[in-house]
Order: sequence, then structure tokens, then C-alpha cells
Amino acid sequence: MSEVKLAVIGGSGVYDMEALTDIEEQAVYTPYGPPSDLIVIGTLAGRRVAFLPRHGRGHRLTPTEVPYRANIWALKSLGVERIISISACGSMKEQYAPRDVVIPDQLYDNTKKREYSFFGDGLVGHIGVADPFCPHLRQVLYQAAVNAGGRVHMGGTLITIEGPRFSTRGESKIYRSWGVDIIGMTAVPEAQLAREAEICYATMAHVTDYDVWHEEEDAVNVEMLIANLMANATLSKQTIAELVPLLPDERPCECGSALATAFITRRDLVPKAKIEQLGPIVARYLP
Repeated sequence: MSEVKLAVIGGSGVYDMEALTDIEEQAVYTPYGPPSDLIVIGTLAGRRVAFLPRHGRGHRLTPTEVPYRANIWALKSLGVERIISISACGSMKEQYAPRDVVIPDQLYDNTKKREYSFFGDGLVGHIGVADPFCPHLRQVLYQAAVNAGGRVHMGGTLITIEGPRFSTRGESKIYRSWGVDIIGMTAVPEAQLAREAEICYATMAHVTDYDVWHEEEDAVNVEMLIANLMANATLSKQTIAELVPLLPDERPCECGSALATAFITRRDLVPKAKIEQLGPIVARYLP
């Protein structure tokens, strides 16, 4: 069976990928507990692709409860090198309308309760996230979404809030004053964990609402969010089908060497238990 180098993490409203064939389900056990759900692996355009519903099938996990470290560790253990995140987002600017797609290039972290790193407990690593989304994968994702017929915006800053509640009007107006473009609840710590695992990561953010700042639009609610997400579900899946043939076998970016100069702990002081815990993430550097 060929390697699984591409994974799709489905957000709200995207819990499966019907286009996959030759499907198998894998339960992966990680040092951080089980992933959000069984990982579905199937064939698409001649390549093996892994699919993981971020919130679990049936949407059982809040954004804070998502086991981000388990999810990324599990995908890394399968050999995944690229992750496409499909996420819902609110628009903080007039020009990003509901049912548009944004491929963000920047993040602002406004979360409070999450485990942000694989490192600690005897191994200190500092990764660079000046550009938190893989520039090459972003470009390919943009082209695939355009090919699939979406109205797509390239670039923008995504602010991640804790959730599960939506913003107050005061918060929404303050976020707008900061210059962010879209708002969501799951890109952090998913993006930086992917970078620590040396996995390319890009987000296809589907605009579902104008948060609560827009005086002429209804305030965001679950009914609105789901209706707009379901309208774009076909676009999400068609985009992935368009994307797979566009991906080169070799990655032309630097994501695959993100840890090359990240470790600062003296090697002989790194606990063996920590090396074993991180397994597929650090094996090439700390055998």
C-alpha cells in the first residue's frame, strides 16, 4: 500500500469524504490519548489520503476539547507530510462575504486554555512560525479552490479565539480594530503543532457569517453557520479532488526541516522517556 502523505482535517460540517475509495479505518494510539476519531484512509486521484474529523463524527468536541496533539502525532505516525484544514470562520471585513473562501497567511492567537507544544518536560524546542501556514501548500490550495469554482481570497490574518461561545459585539469591534480579516476557533494550536511535526499546513477557511460587528447583518448563530457550511461542503470536497493532482511528490518548502535548528537542550540531558513519547516527530534528530 502506498504511503499516506496528505491528510485532510475536516471542521464543522465536514465529517466525511465520500470521494475516497478503497477505504480503511485506523485507530491510532498516541501518548496524548486518542485522536478526535478513527482516521479514515482512502484513495483519491491515485494517492492515499487520510481524513480526520476535527470535532469527531457527530461533532462531539468543543474547540477547546479537540485533542490537537494527539491528532497531529497520529497523522505524523502515518507518514503524513501535508495537512489541509477545512474550517469555518467569521468575516471581519465587508469584502469577505458568507460562502466565500479565505486562504489565510497569518495567525493571531487569542486562546487561553490549550496545550500549545509537544516540547517541555526535559526537551526545549523553539520553532519559527513567522509564516505559520506553508506558502507552497497555500498556493496550491488556492488554485485548487479556484478550479473548483469557489470565490477565493488569497491571504489574510486569522484570529483564533477560545470558544465555544461566539464574540461579544465589543470583542468583535476590537478584533476589527486590530486589523484581522477572519475569526475562528481551531487554527491554534493546530498550525504550530503541525510545524513542530514538520508537516506542511494550510487552511481553507469558509466564511459563514460577519461575526457580530455588522449592523446590517444578523449576529452569528449555529443555524446560520451550519447552513452556510453545508452549502460549501461540496466545494470543500471538490477542492481536495482538484488539489491532489497538483501536489508534487517532493515538498519545495522548508516545513520539512523546521526542527533542524530548533532544539536548545543539551542532547545528553534529554530524558529517554521524552524521546520515546515524541517518537515519529523527533526520531530523525534524537534516535
